[in-house]
Amino acid sequence: MVLRAARQSPLADAPSLTTLHRAIRRYLTPGERAGLSGGERAARKHDVFLARPRGWRNQVWETDHMQAPVLVDVEGTARRPWITWFTDCATNAITGLAVTPVHPSRESVLAALRSAVLREEPYGPFGGLPEKVRVDRGKDFLSRTVTAAFDLLDVTVEDLPAYTPHLKGAVEGLNRAVESTFLAALPGYSRQPRPGKRASRPKAEVLLAFEAARLLSWTLWWNTEHCPAPLRGKTPLEAWQDDPTLLRDVPATDLWTFTLEDAGTRTLTTRGVRFRKRELVRPAGHLDQLPVQRPAGQLAIRVAGLRPGRRTVVQVQFPPSYSSSSHSSSCSRTSAPAGSWARCAR
Repeated sequence: MVLRAARQSPLADAPSLTTLHRAIRRYLTPGERAGLSGGERAARKHDVFLARPRGWRNQVWETDHMQAPVLVDVEGTARRPWITWFTDCATNAITGLAVTPVHPSRESVLAALRSAVLREEPYGPFGGLPEKVRVDRGKDFLSRTVTAAFDLLDVTVEDLPAYTPHLKGAVEGLNRAVESTFLAALPGYSRQPRPGKRASRPKAEVLLAFEAARLLSWTLWWNTEHCPAPLRGKTPLEAWQDDPTLLRDVPATDLWTFTLEDAGTRTLTTRGVRFRKRELVRPAGHLDQLPVQRPAGQLAIRVAGLRPGRRTVVQVQFPPSYSSSSHSSSCSRTSAPAGSWARCAR
């Protein structure tokens, strides 16, 4: 820019480089200077963001996926697990979470939502139905199955614009807190400095087995002992108990189908229910619960885990006209060869 100005103007009128730098510091703000050197993302770090007023419990939840920067042993393979959790913005409480060894999907979102809503043991006392949930533009949170579950629970979903982590600061702060206070001290932490030119994991390093118990222990510490700065000396549990807002609860039996995806309807024949080239029936131990006569009409099918190598859960719901339709049959099958009987369990 200085050279271009020197070519277009007489040499005597061209400013020196020192003069140009002084003018930039004088007339441009630090955010504008950061944007010129580092782009829009660097300029956002100098913007002023107003803090939202702290409301009441279950007014607003925030949810997010986080890939833990820790390698764990998953059946002999080193993987970085994913965490999906919900946090209450008023009390900073972690209401529910789900941990998966692979990339999260709508199944992990529904599992975390179920654990967040339930207040029975071992989930409580946090939970109930929120009024609103803030999500980013992740396809898992906006999938048809998850959207239908939120609609059925009468929960408003606020889809935030892309690249705006400051609009869901509660869950983003939780992501940073779990790394600095818990994950950084575990074996296999991938962001610790390594000696040498290339950052590589030592071959003799022993990794932890994949299990969610350690994270659940940290979650218990966060909810019952840790005092976040916005709560002014209170723990999330104390802030939750001091809030007199009434809670909306859902029975656990009604939440069972939220972890399953609607797969349409099937007809019950003398061979059972036909699904994906397999005949689904109850196990031998539950033959006394089979209907004497086939119910008329179509049967609703809900499934979960439709991925290669994963256990698939199939739920069959009988129509209201059937006398024993007060319950639904839950059938599960493994990756058995086509044509084999499915293993079913209540």
